[in-house]
Amino acid sequence: MTAFRFAPAYELPSWPAAPMPGADEHHDIVIVGGGLAGLTLACDLAQRGIRAVLLDEDDTVGVRGASSRGICYAQKSLEIFERLGTFPKIRDKGVSWSVGNTFSGHDKVWSFNLQSTSVSEQPPFVNLQQFYIEWFLVERILELGVVELRWKHALQRIEPRDDGAGVEVSTPAGSYRLNARWLIDASGVNSPIRSQLGLDAHTSRNADRWCITDVRFGRTLAQERWTWIDAPFNEDRAVWQHPMADDVWRLDYQMAEDDDPATVSSPEVASQRLTAQLGEDIDLEFVWIGPYHYRDHLLDRFRHGNVFFIGDAAHVVSPFGARGGNTGIQDANNLGWKLAWVTKGWADASLLDSYQAERHPAAAENLKVTRRTNRFLAPRSPAEHLMRRAVVALAREHAFARALVDSGRMSVANDYPPGGVLPQGGVTVQNVGLQRPDGSATSVMQLLREAGSRAIAFVFASAVPPASAGSLQVLRVGVDILDPRGRLAAHLGAQGDAVIVVRPDAYRSR
Repeated sequence: MTAFRFAPAYELPSWPAAPMPGADEHHDIVIVGGGLAGLTLACDLAQRGIRAVLLDEDDTVGVRGASSRGICYAQKSLEIFERLGTFPKIRDKGVSWSVGNTFSGHDKVWSFNLQSTSVSEQPPFVNLQQFYIEWFLVERILELGVVELRWKHALQRIEPRDDGAGVEVSTPAGSYRLNARWLIDASGVNSPIRSQLGLDAHTSRNADRWCITDVRFGRTLAQERWTWIDAPFNEDRAVWQHPMADDVWRLDYQMAEDDDPATVSSPEVASQRLTAQLGEDIDLEFVWIGPYHYRDHLLDRFRHGNVFFIGDAAHVVSPFGARGGNTGIQDANNLGWKLAWVTKGWADASLLDSYQAERHPAAAENLKVTRRTNRFLAPRSPAEHLMRRAVVALAREHAFARALVDSGRMSVANDYPPGGVLPQGGVTVQNVGLQRPDGSATSVMQLLREAGSRAIAFVFASAVPPASAGSLQVLRVGVDILDPRGRLAAHLGAQGDAVIVVRPDAYRSR
């Protein structure tokens, strides 16, 4: 008979409430919300030496008493964290992986290895409970000492103006008012700013429901992503299996539409599912169990005057392929350097229009991809059921059909379309390893960290270097930095005398 017990709750850090200011204040940049996107932006600005204030109504990261929440962090996000200085902690605490396997019943019908196409110093994915990511960002922000974190400071009301926004804030000691030139809403899925501005997020609720089970047990499983389209141990419904830090495993079980969430989430029923999957002799320690019923939404515009929306305040996608939190992290990566350039006077405010032009299509693409996955995992019509059965049957026998098995297309860095303020669009640049002239190791992200807010012009062969300006650092390949295996040249597509400019967010022109 299986024995199970509950582990102690996660111990989350807390920070003291910030004192209430003595008078009205003015700040160039105010961020509302200390979650994944808001903290990434705050850390990005701090890394660039740009002062800002972040307001958060709580005094901790994560959610007390809740699950580990997001867990899968994609290579582009990990490269951003490398530039911000938090990746070593993430790597050491989390679980790196690159292989995914998808099963139908007991048969493997699809497998991938994301490492095979990577030239980055970062792994394709690291699994780590979301509160650790946020915790490490807070520690880094405090270390840099540039951005002020105001815990227990809750936004009550905003007043948009032509030159920024006025903000009313409540604290345990009373209320105050501040003025922001640029107000960044990172307050999450239930954004009060979005509500106060009367913005339609075009919310769509999904009938598909799941039960999260975070669990430890006395058995070692493959450090890979395993998914089942129709698991025999879950009444022929889908299951995801992921390793996390602290020897915890995340198992997501798809529920029937008429299931009672409380019953499905009881430890007795969760234990029955786990023993059906892993055997009667498994020793269980539950960390957290709970149902979730997701929704998606997408704002028409991510910028309204001097108010910007990032992360879940701007868009929410279903959790297939880890395209939620990673998209918010990459929103911050896109907006941070543009705010820095405008604040420093290196560009006029029209540069900020490119945030909408680049990140809205990225969010829309992720929404489209995850909706397709949802229809594959939870067909809604006889035709969709027939199509899924046909794809799975073909995948058992034929290689060409295996890529059609859709258990979640994993998060990738979105390319940016041409047009607008940055007319050439953008393609992501991976964190290629390089050498310095003294033989020490470096990488693209380390060079961007050292460059501050500047773009980098990589000059190959005998190309004439561009005129160096305050916003551009020129590096001659073979002189200032070494590319002994030619991986940077190949990755950037540099042939002969070439100059490739890499933006501060590690994108280059198409």
